[in-house]
Amino acid sequence: MTPIDIRASVLTLHQQSTGLREISRVLHLSRNTVRGILREPQGVQTPAHLVNEVTQQQLTEVYARAKGNAVRMAQILADEYKLHPPYSTLTRWVRQAELRQPPKRSGEYHFEPGQEMQHDTSPHKMEVAGKSITAQCAGLTLAYSRRLFIWYYPRFTRFEAKDFLLRAAQFMDGTCPLCVIDNTSVILAGGAGPDAVFAPEMAAFARALGFKFMAHRVNDPGSQSQNRAPLAWVEDNFLPGRSFSSFDDLNAQALKWCVEVANAKPKRSLGMAPEVAYVMEKPYLTSLSIVLPAVYEVFERVVDLYGLSASTRNRVSTPERLVSGDGDGCTSITPVSEIHYKRTPGGQSSPFAGVRDACSTLPGHHTIPNARLASLR
Repeated sequence: MTPIDIRASVLTLHQQSTGLREISRVLHLSRNTVRGILREPQGVQTPAHLVNEVTQQQLTEVYARAKGNAVRMAQILADEYKLHPPYSTLTRWVRQAELRQPPKRSGEYHFEPGQEMQHDTSPHKMEVAGKSITAQCAGLTLAYSRRLFIWYYPRFTRFEAKDFLLRAAQFMDGTCPLCVIDNTSVILAGGAGPDAVFAPEMAAFARALGFKFMAHRVNDPGSQSQNRAPLAWVEDNFLPGRSFSSFDDLNAQALKWCVEVANAKPKRSLGMAPEVAYVMEKPYLTSLSIVLPAVYEVFERVVDLYGLSASTRNRVSTPERLVSGDGDGCTSITPVSEIHYKRTPGGQSSPFAGVRDACSTLPGHHTIPNARLASLR
């Protein structure tokens, strides 16, 4: 029985002229407990911990002045009203007076196999090649099976977003028809939530992979919780205690961790590991096309007097015949950066990851010695 039921039973037996010992024996209570219940005043009593009307009026006024900041409220109450309630008591008064909007009851989202996938990014601090950097962790999760894929980038623009979505689609060996994102300008051209306008190039890239984007409602991040929570889990469980020599090493370890840990560990909400649930979801995914869209970035560059062409704060050598000429640069995250002149390849090099102000001379370029150029290197 609850304490209220026990109290009512004691009072009922007492009104029936039942003795103290008998009440104690029947209800399995000590006689002191029975005596205490019988000595309590009868009738409905106002709890002593409720704040009185005068203090409640002061509390309402101070709450509005302090804009809901309980610490500032305590200072004002002490300075102007000589009230010194403990912090826990003050917050209880605020709750009892219903000055704050009560938290909403959280619900659960239920997804069918192949219904939806979720994409999000998060900045993570780490050390790469002995340098402290902030890298962008991009993640994609299948909503039904919770299968996770992550990849790290020095930055995250539409160029990196396309590369990530392609890698994620290949890792999942298919896509869901809908990809829920936050209201990021990387993918959006304007608006938010139901009124979001997606960038044409990103919408076209998504169509090539067999899905379309949907931005969640503003102030409703719970609709994307399947991917937000794993990214925080990645930061707390994957990064600690690991060292990385380069971004290639970082992503190789991240991919291995996804396969061997994140997707292999059983989840209580699923009752199984994501990899097992993925086997059931796989037949419902949209198969990838035989020809996948290429990920590249094209820009115009001028070859300087040193025979170098700038690319993302770094310089790459070009044939000497292109000095002071115009060229087209084509950058891809992997495997190379290429330079073209009138549709003719002029050179290529490995991309610079996390490096600035570096210079790369390709084999066969600048074969004629130049003392001044050598001094710059």
